[in-house]
Amino acid sequence: MPVEDINAQAWTVYGKRQLARAYMPPIPDHLAWTPWEGVGPGAEVLGDITGRRVLDIGSGAGHHAVHIAKAHGARVTGIELSPTQHERAASTHADVPDVEFAQGDVAEYLAKAEPFDAAYAIGTLAFIDPHRGLPALRVGLRPGAPLILSLLHTDLHGRGPSTEVAPCEQMILLRDDPPLPTQMWVLAPQLWEDLLTEYGFRVEAIDLLHHPEESAPVIQQLIRARRLPDRPARVSSRPRSAKPPLAHAAVGVGAILLSEQGLLLGRHRRGTLELPGGTVEAGESFEATVVRELREETGLITSPADVRLLGTLVDDVEGVLRLTVGAHVHAWRGQPATQPNESVGDWAWYPLDQLPDGLFVCSAQILTAWRPDLPVDHTPAHFTPFAYGTPPATSVDGLA
Repeated sequence: MPVEDINAQAWTVYGKRQLARAYMPPIPDHLAWTPWEGVGPGAEVLGDITGRRVLDIGSGAGHHAVHIAKAHGARVTGIELSPTQHERAASTHADVPDVEFAQGDVAEYLAKAEPFDAAYAIGTLAFIDPHRGLPALRVGLRPGAPLILSLLHTDLHGRGPSTEVAPCEQMILLRDDPPLPTQMWVLAPQLWEDLLTEYGFRVEAIDLLHHPEESAPVIQQLIRARRLPDRPARVSSRPRSAKPPLAHAAVGVGAILLSEQGLLLGRHRRGTLELPGGTVEAGESFEATVVRELREETGLITSPADVRLLGTLVDDVEGVLRLTVGAHVHAWRGQPATQPNESVGDWAWYPLDQLPDGLFVCSAQILTAWRPDLPVDHTPAHFTPFAYGTPPATSVDGLA
């Protein structure tokens, strides 16, 4: 039997048993991402959802959807594959304003529905193949919409997450009945981040939420992601041959902009914070690359005359030589803002004495070459300053 059919059957039996007991969970006072009271954040991680259309993925008995509608003023749709679980929700909460329940497969439902402003799944998305569920969610969410996922990380037996995109057996436990076998995608956080990035989301945070009893091995992941803007249509291409080209080097620039508010950094869709910059194009000077990348990524306008090149940083990434040119931009026009179809956005100013964790390695190397006293760690690189009366070539080891 296909994996998702196994899960659908298990949750149908589960719902049937709960209907026989006439059991309905109470409407919670606040949204909880784990079964444990007081662990983790609440509905605030969804942002302001007042009046917005929110999707509850795998809505079960519907109690979370009702809370979101009543307590936060959202218009909530609960989508549930199990007909018995859907029956529990629809029969009990049919008259609740701004809440509706749909029964069916989430991917098929989203292919026809109007895109939602936000979506969440409390322990349910792990029952769907991520290669099917995540692209469907990209289609079913508006650009910029938050996607909040609560997922199993370590189970009752202390078995940790997989580093392969493959399901494993987990049991639905019931107090007076035999457990129901299911298949779940219990994946490592980095693997979830890679999958979400592949399918058009930016991961903003991944938290591990531990069981309140220290002896209990169960851990839940809480993933906060956001649907990226649509990208323009792409033109197809094909390789010259089946053999990959030999990698030689990667060349790029990174620009330091320091204002009274601090240092300008943006967040890449893979989660790192970094300086404005990018890859040098053929026939382009380093100064011209800084001017172009600054305009494309932030909307700021500068000129080559206002760009001072600091020097080159050389390191190695899995056998590929990486050369990064640091630059200091002295003057610019405009205010930084997220630009359409760019990988880096959410630009903000950070005081030099309050730099955040998670800097991109190249940006960290540039910053310590510029200000060796900055407390920033990174892998080492060889720095050769350009001729502005600066010291001779040296190594930037990044150990504060």
